[in-house]
Amino acid sequence: MIRIRGVMFDLDGTLIHEEIDFAAIRRELDLPHGEPLLEALTRMSPGDREQAKAVLDRHEGAAAAKAVAIPGVEPILRRIDEAGLRRGILTRNSRPAAEIALAAAGLSGFDPVLTRDDAPAKPDPGGILIACELWQVAPAEVVMVGDYVFDVQAGRAAGCPTILVTHGRDWPFAAEADLVIRGYDDWPVGVVSGGRLVL
Repeated sequence: MIRIRGVMFDLDGTLIHEEIDFAAIRRELDLPHGEPLLEALTRMSPGDREQAKAVLDRHEGAAAAKAVAIPGVEPILRRIDEAGLRRGILTRNSRPAAEIALAAAGLSGFDPVLTRDDAPAKPDPGGILIACELWQVAPAEVVMVGDYVFDVQAGRAAGCPTILVTHGRDWPFAAEADLVIRGYDDWPVGVVSGGRLVL
């Protein structure tokens, strides 16, 4: 039984759905299939990096404007609020894209919202630790919720329990998460019942 005082969410694929064509971005940047974009940018020369950022920002902004909340998210957020838990976001998106996406999806009330402009990109745990410091809670009292391996890795590195939302996908890294759920209908009641999570 773990006492939970806060929940950190990934954004894209976890709270919202947006159509980002990562394959098109990689083609435009001449990157290999499947290569993580932010990591690829760090290896570029300063000039190439700025051009690549502009491409990424353009794609992210266009997708963010059409973002929609994933079904089941809003009831879960209300339950988290009713339980008196803190909730924040840690995303690899840029701050402008995150703000546009949240507004488009009609989601609010997250504090902090940390982007790649504010903290090291996941899987680095730095953003989670920033949130813990702001909330004055221990990492073990914060759940990291996401839909991808970087979310799970960041949570584990920070010392947080982790929840992986699969949306029905069979991820090979699922065993690394403390709890795996298919969707928000499977959200564990314990997280919002007295702020306790049974893992």
